[in-house]
Amino acid sequence: MKIKDINKESGEFQQRALDTVCVNESHLNHPWWYNLKYVFVGILFGIVFVKAEIISWFRIQEMFRLESFHMYGIIGSAIAVGMLSIFLIKKFNVKTIYGEEVEFHPKTFNKGQIFGGLLFGLGWAMTGACPGPLFAQIGTGTTVIIVSLLSALAGTWVYGYFRDKLPH
Repeated sequence: MKIKDINKESGEFQQRALDTVCVNESHLNHPWWYNLKYVFVGILFGIVFVKAEIISWFRIQEMFRLESFHMYGIIGSAIAVGMLSIFLIKKFNVKTIYGEEVEFHPKTFNKGQIFGGLLFGLGWAMTGACPGPLFAQIGTGTTVIIVSLLSALAGTWVYGYFRDKLPH
């Protein structure tokens, strides 16, 4: 049964309620300052990206020209760590720091992921900027990346506007 059919029958779910990134969102209410930990982790993450040259335009260009293993090694390591982490979370039924259960929802494949991945890779190769490290690049003084940031925001808005009309 599709989500649209569930919506029509039960009325409990909003359309595409399960088709979001935040299906694992916490339902606990915390004061605003609890979110400061994410700011500190983000700053630390940015520092690591800068020191490891992950945000380097030259490293990204080397990767797309197949001239260096540096970025492929980092991406491959991240995939391996992610796979191991998910395996261990499932095996030992690990809970969040607040005691909530971690749930994994299956993802269905569709052709839009191919087109989106190609478009993403093309933009990454052309600009030398991935959406995650954009802010770290700007923070290091590479202010021309603001154009890439604005383009990423515009692309996200365009996708959101046309999402219902696109094949999924």
